[in-house]
Amino acid sequence: MKLYEDTPYWPIVLTALHTGMRRSESLGLRWRDIDLDLGTVSVRQVMHRLGTGEFIFDRPKTAKSRRLIPLGATIILALKQHRIEEMAKAQLIGWSNSDESQVFTRLDGSSMLPDTLSHQFIKRARAAGFDGLTFHALRHTHATWMLQQDIHPKIVQERLGHASMSTTLDTYSHVVPGLQQAAAVQFDTLIQKASIKTEPVLAH
Repeated sequence: MKLYEDTPYWPIVLTALHTGMRRSESLGLRWRDIDLDLGTVSVRQVMHRLGTGEFIFDRPKTAKSRRLIPLGATIILALKQHRIEEMAKAQLIGWSNSDESQVFTRLDGSSMLPDTLSHQFIKRARAAGFDGLTFHALRHTHATWMLQQDIHPKIVQERLGHASMSTTLDTYSHVVPGLQQAAAVQFDTLIQKASIKTEPVLAH
């Protein structure tokens, strides 16, 4: 993702990759939704742009979509730096930056255009040789990498805000066969290391 580091889109691209948040969720974030001390982000609202050009903010459609996502050290540091830069930008240009301000904005502090974000992402990805890569692919990448690292599907479901774990497994069914094979190999290795006869554990 280094192709975005020199652009204003880098913070939102990095956040989407590290959290699996949807585009509308990322754009709807306000600083009050992020706790950089505890390392969490609360998904409380989404942002859409109507055909008239008007921006609307609304609650996520489902209870599962309204969620708390723990953050890793890398994205916490990146967001802290982004906050410093946003405060400096606000002071220079003369607009107010508070806890109610959006996290990801244009240079003048106004709401970022969703379609422009998507188009710029596709354009830069294509230039880097990743034709067909979309902003939404960051969400899929987040989920796939977590599943491949043996993170329980329930945890992945909660991070993505899916209605159920079955939705997560159905969406990433292409990853499941590899996970099943890896689990079989790990179990076989465990049994071999034990080198003793084990009795089955009966369910009660």
